Amino acid sequence: MREKRFRIYIDESGDHTYRNLQKQENRYLCLIGCIFKPERYRIFVRKLEDFKQKHLLYDPDFPPILHRNDIINRRSCFGRLYNPTARKKFDSGLLNLIREADFKIIAVVIDKKNHVEKYKELAFHPYHYCLTAILERYCGLLNFTGGIGDVLAESRGGREDRQLKEAYRRVYNAGTFWREPKFFQDALSSKEIKLKPKRNNIAGLQLADILAYPVKQDILLENKKIPDPGNIFGKRICEIIKTKYNKQLYSGQIEEYGKIFI
Repeated sequence: MREKRFRIYIDESGDHTYRNLQKQENRYLCLIGCIFKPERYRIFVRKLEDFKQKHLLYDPDFPPILHRNDIINRRSCFGRLYNPTARKKFDSGLLNLIREADFKIIAVVIDKKNHVEKYKELAFHPYHYCLTAILERYCGLLNFTGGIGDVLAESRGGREDRQLKEAYRRVYNAGTFWREPKFFQDALSSKEIKLKPKRNNIAGLQLADILAYPVKQDILLENKKIPDPGNIFGKRICEIIKTKYNKQLYSGQIEEYGKIFI
């Protein structure tokens, strides 16, 4: 019986449809998963709440939820970040929080424009395609280490949630082109994907939300799909998570294991 337990928290950056692909901001979708062991996750949860209490207006009954768009636009409790000193302390604390957290990353970026032009009406749903790529790597890690784990993704609404559950079940029950069903069934502890909104204050989803956009830009930059944006905060995040990517355990290779560009 497998005793090592894991959970992967999944969020996205970008649009998951095939609309307006001529626009750079719509062309690429990134799905990112943050993998935790339970004991390491409990530590992260505690430190995340400590971070919020230190840097934001904190109501224990309605704790702040870290959401990149709210932080960037200084919405709600993040309004205090208009103060340069407060923003500097917040940024420094956030980097330390991520640096000290013990987790692994699997990130997939898909070029939806190229994908739909190549496969046309047979093009797979981009979010589900990226999810399949993550599940293959996640289950590979679990099977190699003798672990077992489940999957928790951000809820996106009624129809989308139903489709996502179906996509997960399809992988679990039928496998993929590359892997038999047993590969997934041996590694996954649940036949169902768990879906929760970020407003539930789920620490893993908040972390994935913070990382998704800078990781997407980093992968696109590595693949020469975007110009270098210069010295931006996202690069500082990407620098401190370099050692956290899933990798081939013998060669240390990250590409196709922790970073996947489709």
